[in-house]
Amino acid sequence: KLICEEELCGHIGVQSVAAMLALAEQNSCRVLKEACTGFLSEPGNLKAAMATGDFEQLKTGCHPALMELLMKQYIAAIEA
Repeated sequence: KLICEEELCGHIGVQSVAAMLALAEQNSCRVLKEACTGFLSEPGNLKAAMATGDFEQLKTGCHPALMELLMKQYIAAIEA
């Protein structure tokens, strides 16, 4: 499992982060989840990811606390 997580971490991008984060949340993949949230915390990445249609997958696949964190980051990015 860890080997797969580490491999996926190398392929996180705007178009893939939503699916990977949902996968990480559903399968308790801590390493992948941290890599995805780290990617989304970089300037512009969260906003770009939210502009994709895949962001809807995050709303249904992620824990509410994680969605709240992502939304706080998005709001902070907009206000900056």
